[in-house]
Amino acid sequence: MIGLVTVSAWQPLSDKLVDLILTTKNDEKMPGGLARSILHLWQQDSLASKPGLAVLLEAAIKLEPERTMNILSELQLRALESKIKEISP
Repeated sequence: MIGLVTVSAWQPLSDKLVDLILTTKNDEKMPGGLARSILHLWQQDSLASKPGLAVLLEAAIKLEPERTMNILSELQLRALESKIKEISP
C-alpha cells in the first residue's frame, strides 16, 4: 500500500503518524512486536522509508483508525485512504 504514496509525501506522513502514535491514549492496543519494529526503524533513521511507513501505518490504524484516516485526508493521500477503507472491516 505504501506504493500509493509519493516519495515527497513520505516524510510528512511519517512525522504525522509518529506524532499520532506518541500522543494516543490507546497505547495498550500496540502489540509489543510492532513497538519493537518501530523502535528499531527509528534507531536506523528509517521511519520515512517504505518499511518504516508500513509499520507506522499499521500501528496508527490499530491505535487510532479515525485519526489515521484524517491524516491521510489532510495530506491528500486519497488512493491510500480508499485502499485502507476497502480492506478494513
